[in-house]
Amino acid sequence: MVQNTTRFAHRPALDGVRAFAVAAVLVYHGGVAAVPGGFIGVDAFFVLSGFLITSLLLAEIAGTGRVRLAAFWGRRARRLLPALLLMLAVVVPASRFLLAPGDLPPVRGDALAALLYVANWRMIFRGSDYFAQTATPTPLQHTWSLGIEEQFYLVWPLVVLAVLVGVAGFRRSGGRRQRGGAPDGQPSERRRWVLFAGCVAGGAASTVLCWLLYAPTDSSRAYYGTDTRAVALLTGCALAVLLAHRMPAVTAGRHRRGGGRRIEHPLLGTAAVLAVLGLCWAASHATGSTDWQYHAGFAAIAVAVAVIIAHAVLSPGSPTAWVLSRPPMVALGRISYGVYLWHWPVFVFCSAGRLGFAGIGLFAVRCAITLAVSIASYVLVEQPIRRGRLVPRGSRLAPAGVLAGMALVAVVVLGATASLPGGGPARATGGGGEPVLVPSRSPAPVAPVRRPGRTPGGEPRIDFFGDSVSWTLGTYLPPHPGLAVHVRALEGCGIATLPDIRELDSPHTNYPGCTRWASRWRSGVTADDPDVSVILLDRWELMDRRLNGRYQHVGQPEYDAYLTSQLTTAVRVVGARGAAVVLLTAPYTHRAESPDGSLYGEDQPARVNAWNALLRTVAAARHATVLDLNHVLCPDGKFTWSIRGVQVRSDGLHLTPQGDQQIVAPWLLPRLSAIADGTGR
Repeated sequence: MVQNTTRFAHRPALDGVRAFAVAAVLVYHGGVAAVPGGFIGVDAFFVLSGFLITSLLLAEIAGTGRVRLAAFWGRRARRLLPALLLMLAVVVPASRFLLAPGDLPPVRGDALAALLYVANWRMIFRGSDYFAQTATPTPLQHTWSLGIEEQFYLVWPLVVLAVLVGVAGFRRSGGRRQRGGAPDGQPSERRRWVLFAGCVAGGAASTVLCWLLYAPTDSSRAYYGTDTRAVALLTGCALAVLLAHRMPAVTAGRHRRGGGRRIEHPLLGTAAVLAVLGLCWAASHATGSTDWQYHAGFAAIAVAVAVIIAHAVLSPGSPTAWVLSRPPMVALGRISYGVYLWHWPVFVFCSAGRLGFAGIGLFAVRCAITLAVSIASYVLVEQPIRRGRLVPRGSRLAPAGVLAGMALVAVVVLGATASLPGGGPARATGGGGEPVLVPSRSPAPVAPVRRPGRTPGGEPRIDFFGDSVSWTLGTYLPPHPGLAVHVRALEGCGIATLPDIRELDSPHTNYPGCTRWASRWRSGVTADDPDVSVILLDRWELMDRRLNGRYQHVGQPEYDAYLTSQLTTAVRVVGARGAAVVLLTAPYTHRAESPDGSLYGEDQPARVNAWNALLRTVAAARHATVLDLNHVLCPDGKFTWSIRGVQVRSDGLHLTPQGDQQIVAPWLLPRLSAIADGTGR
């Protein structure tokens, strides 16, 4: 009878690798400036998962000559599902109370995708950029990596069986010699090398595919794809196959903490040191938008992690293993799954705007809450279920319990999000990212108000100029007696035309078409011959732009002089045919917090105040009228989502239809009508 040796020995150093991985993710999401590439911690998780799962499969095949697939997947479900179901059951209802209204719509779809372990593909189809900071991310965005791992867990055992055991192995029970195998259930050496070669070839194919599918303007397909990120998992698999005969990992006993005879591997030790240095370099230099990551960079990171794992396994007494086996590292590694699950919702919910502080203090509070919740989940839910205290192992109730749990969470998800508000405003976009002129809207006049000098029956015309904020304001206005509204705003463009922009701390280039804003505005004036021209400009004038070799922003004298010149031109263009010119002050915004909780430059109230002061200066010089939209939308002198129970912003920046119609229109339209009639100047 073949002895069953399928238990995999506990190795504290591998818990240390988990600790390193989750710590890297925490500091990355916490906005620690020194570690912009902490997202490589996910790659470390992938490599370790591939290594451990393949080692378990090899151990079972070595002991029994087969793999009990149902039992294997059942163990994975016991290990992974309870904490995920709990997290979803808490996060989805909490989102209704803790997220801004404009951030709610994606939550239901994200939760269902996480439940089905396809979150990574949902992110791809939504075009969700992992590294973009253009809005508050969903609290479930991090589940993309769980989807990749679970898809791997479903497919990889079948591949291992097919290669090592062969087709006959699916039909024969363990303990007997398999076709093409070795005695006592051991697969042949040749088949192991075939599996190793398959891992290497698959990893190479994944790397090439990542390279080909990567686009600098949208890295989502390359970053989230199971196929493009499989290189890390397959690197771990290859390592497990390579070390299967050389490590005392497959044993029924426990490995002594940090103990065991130290096996000297001088070259491997040197390689491990170089791997650590390489990972430190990657963590401090990768940004998510650097091309080298997608051009074999992920493969290099995976190999470096594999070298460290190999050194820790083969030399358990080495300095590398000693560091990774320290009690704090082991403790964090044991709860790393829960830490990863809970940290992102905690980070999203515990925003600086909610808690009132940012920086290292916010990071410490977020981490403390994450650890507390993760420990509770580990002790009260994960371990009892995993050890069979709640549902005995092998019980027929276990599959039913899993299905019941998934069904319950699905009901919670659907029920909690059934009446979520709609998303942000529709945006006018042009092909290839070019700004476009938004079509005008002219509501039918009711009881026309005639401007002196106009022909009888001709209603005053109001033209809106500016960016997408101006577009939402003009487009969502309700019909007003005697006014014809035309929207001539350019989505994605302000009047600042300097090409180098730093938006949300990320540099990029201004749309080429934005340099033609004056000619496009002039065409609108010629076509409409407006009585009143309204200008509303917001974020594009508040961002950092490179002027005379350095980034500058509103509030700095040299840049203020540039903006004054541009705004003076804008007022002259829209008033060229005699229209009265109205400048609306920019309202405070809250588009997104930086990872450490601080506001990005373009959201800082000081910049808004500086821009509005500049507006008033130009208005006084050019005899234009200033209307204080900022006071209307921010009556308490700070950003707010709702006024008198009406949601006024969809995404922290743009107006909602109800906010425009119920809050802005009653204030703005009578004033514009009076100005058009010549009585409101």
